[in-house]
Amino acid sequence: MRYLWSIPAAVVAWFVGGFSATYLKGLPEGTTYFVPPRIDLLVLGGFAGGVLAGLLIGRIRIAVPVVLVVAAGLWWATGTSFGELKLLITLLVATALGGFFGALGARSSVVAAFALALPIAWTAMRPAEQLGDWRWLWQLNGALVGAGLALLLYIACWKRGWRSVGAWIPLTGFYLVCFALVEAVRLVAASTGKPMDAVGNESTDAFFQSFEPLLREYWPWMVVGVLLAIPMVTLKLRALPPAPPPPDPYADRSNDAVLSEDLDWIDQVEPRRRLLPKRQQPAS
Repeated sequence: MRYLWSIPAAVVAWFVGGFSATYLKGLPEGTTYFVPPRIDLLVLGGFAGGVLAGLLIGRIRIAVPVVLVVAAGLWWATGTSFGELKLLITLLVATALGGFFGALGARSSVVAAFALALPIAWTAMRPAEQLGDWRWLWQLNGALVGAGLALLLYIACWKRGWRSVGAWIPLTGFYLVCFALVEAVRLVAASTGKPMDAVGNESTDAFFQSFEPLLREYWPWMVVGVLLAIPMVTLKLRALPPAPPPPDPYADRSNDAVLSEDLDWIDQVEPRRRLLPKRQQPAS
């Protein structure tokens, strides 16, 4: 019965979580295609949607086929040609991998949180690409960075509660690494036509040099994200019903004592005793 709601919810999660953040910005030159020919949108969008869908369904053998059908169906419904096999295969592979990692996080959602770190880090820095001269760019990027971290920490504790709080430190570190990966990939994408050695050196330098400005600029927002995740997890745990009591090992046994045959006299009626024998009347 749980699949009657989890599968439709997974379809919605794949659509919203995978593409809502990039749908409007990703539309190229007035086209109405839902899936534009953008490799970053296909990979990260399909991957994030697959993770959320797999987390809701919770079974690999069901989540992976469902997200593949959803991805192929939306590809066809939006009028995109199936002749673009490279883009279609990219979307299907990213979606299947996301569904796999999301279903693995059904028991411990820490796996799903690690899988979502890269798409969230990629989304958090997207305003910086178009709003370079905007006055409130620091506040916008910082709010997105902090909100993304709070969301990851909340997802990590989704299944096991505070028992997963030990994963917050490595998850935060991996979140920072994802920002460095995004910066390195962005530099590689912009370095078309250059020698591979020069591109590799520049991307490596960009990877290691991105940690210091990120921590210097956005560490207050990351602290706010951690402080925000604590009440979020607390409210979720309080909203859950109490855990059922442990099973009684003696529930299938009756309370009647079992007596051996030599103790059956206990249940017999004891005759009334007298202190003195009854006086017998003399015979007349």
